Amino acid sequence: MNKRDFIKLTSLAGVAALSGPLSSFAAPALSRKTGFTDPKAPFVLPPLPYPYDALDANIDKLTMEIHHDKHHGAYVKNLNDAVNGTAFATLTLEEILRKVTEKDKAIRNNGGGHYNHSLFWTLLTPNKTSPSDKLKTAISSAFGSWEKFQQQFNDAGKTQFGSGWAWLIVTPGKKLAVINTPNQDNPLMHNIVKEKGTPILALDVWEHAYYLKYQNKRPDYINAFWNVVNWNEVEKRYNSAV
Repeated sequence: MNKRDFIKLTSLAGVAALSGPLSSFAAPALSRKTGFTDPKAPFVLPPLPYPYDALDANIDKLTMEIHHDKHHGAYVKNLNDAVNGTAFATLTLEEILRKVTEKDKAIRNNGGGHYNHSLFWTLLTPNKTSPSDKLKTAISSAFGSWEKFQQQFNDAGKTQFGSGWAWLIVTPGKKLAVINTPNQDNPLMHNIVKEKGTPILALDVWEHAYYLKYQNKRPDYINAFWNVVNWNEVEKRYNSAV
């Protein structure tokens, strides 16, 4: 697939999601927002916390535009359609994820897509950050060393067959673990995933997250990911989870 065909395909996938300007959506969007009065559209697309080209050396501008505006936008639009008139309509996003089952296909896929991407954007930054001594010690202790952690996380992303995500989570037992999930599943889906937990680091390994810059070289994309991790956000989520 060449670049022109890829752009055409992703544009068609998301065209139904965005009929107005991005400025019409509010943020953040991990939960239902008070004052958002349209009952048919309770969830909103959060803007990126940095310019589209801010990560360009590692994740290119065009990929960020398509990924955020088209793909994430489509998940938001489709989630609003899916929950309308159902028992999920009054729940927050995290409540939806904990209750969703394999029978709720549209809500599972689009709710997961909305949560996963909303989290993912916050875990990236154009500013160089480093894990604190506290976080690095906790991770090194859990996996044997910092290098072993990175290798296990890299392997989770590389070995996820097809589309999916790699995760660093805090388990219900307050332990750190690395897992991967298919499609838009995530470790908050208690009725679906085998390994549950609170995600503190996530990596999107769908091809649309890297194909324009890296083509089929997923390992190169995974290596570049470490250059833009927002370790301040990871630590905040770790402290909250434990």
